[in-house]
Amino acid sequence: MPVEQWSDDVLLVELGDDPSCTDDLNGLVDQLGEDKASHVVFDFSNVTYLNSSNIAKLLKLRKVVAISHQKRMVLCAINSHVWGVFLITGLERLFDFADSVAEGLAATQIEG
Repeated sequence: MPVEQWSDDVLLVELGDDPSCTDDLNGLVDQLGEDKASHVVFDFSNVTYLNSSNIAKLLKLRKVVAISHQKRMVLCAINSHVWGVFLITGLERLFDFADSVAEGLAATQIEG
């Protein structure tokens, strides 16, 4: 999982497709638990499948990033199949989304 420190307080995370997506999210949970608070922008452009374990990890990351540290977590470049998972589960109301990584990075710079 490529994690890039895009700026002082923004991490850009490029997720791979399963099974590496699960490993990527597990590693990120550990990393964010230890690191200073950062906004996190996820690039989902390579993700074609999202399972219940991945959803649980995203919810855990949301708890760490958005609730505990009051930082933004933006999910970007989501394909229609994965977007359907968010819609069916009702999670589209819990996460911030952007059509592209550039829009997601810009969203972290906007107070909200």
